[in-house]
Amino acid sequence: MTRRLPDLEAWAIFAKVAECGSFAGAAQALGLSNPTVSKAITRLEARLGVALIARTSRRLSLTEGGRAALPRAIRLLAEGEAAEDEAAEQSATPRGVVRMSAPLSFGIGYLGDALPPFLDLYPEITLDLALSDRRVDLVADGFDLAMRIARLEDSSMLARRLCAVRILLVASPGYLDARGRPTHPAQLAEHSALAYTGGGPRGVWRFTHPQFGEEIVEPPVRIWTDNADMLGPALAAGQGLALQPEFLVWRALQAGTLEVAMPEWSVPPLALHLLMPPSPLRPLRVQALIDYLAKALATPPWA
Repeated sequence: MTRRLPDLEAWAIFAKVAECGSFAGAAQALGLSNPTVSKAITRLEARLGVALIARTSRRLSLTEGGRAALPRAIRLLAEGEAAEDEAAEQSATPRGVVRMSAPLSFGIGYLGDALPPFLDLYPEITLDLALSDRRVDLVADGFDLAMRIARLEDSSMLARRLCAVRILLVASPGYLDARGRPTHPAQLAEHSALAYTGGGPRGVWRFTHPQFGEEIVEPPVRIWTDNADMLGPALAAGQGLALQPEFLVWRALQAGTLEVAMPEWSVPPLALHLLMPPSPLRPLRVQALIDYLAKALATPPWA
């Protein structure tokens, strides 16, 4: 039995409709007419015998079958774009939109300064940045890249390590003068913690020592927050200690307005990574941004 070739054009149009949230948006993004987009979806659904998109007069939503098919459709579209870019790489200029997710504090503090030179180098690339500490699903959410500060778990995603990120226990000198300078994690039970909730288990702090091994503590918490920048004013005001990434506090440490507590004890370090969908094919515009960020952040200012 001869099997028909897949309708790759219709799958790509379906992926773009899901990304844009409307037939009209997909038509505009692809430079097609609305009827062409609508006919492609109808053709695909007829071929499959399954409805992919639920249409009403006010909104569009994916059916269960559509949600299940979307990740592969997104990969087909991305790989088609990448194949065309790769074939034309010798003569083409990188162009188009790159969608990237990045942590909120790091994005505001460092990407804002790092990206203008990239835009000068590649005037035909547009950046669509989503700053959030939420861990996005690259394929389902339609991102080309995600910048992540973590100890990476096993994943089908491809990863490129950019630089190390130390996590430091810090407080103001005034707080430590008043409450004492702890020398062992057990003493943190007598202190006030300012806790970031976006890392590991909520309120659990893990320390290691070259001689005494590992200690896990849950100090009393005065502030919970899902954004580490929010802890800066409370730290400066002497309200407690916090585990903070070095890139957020290195200037305050240099200025002496913050101090590292328990320097003999360390927190397992993290690293800044770029995560990419599993396909080895990437559009030229995406690879250009990857290579630029790898060079720009190889020697970060806080190191």
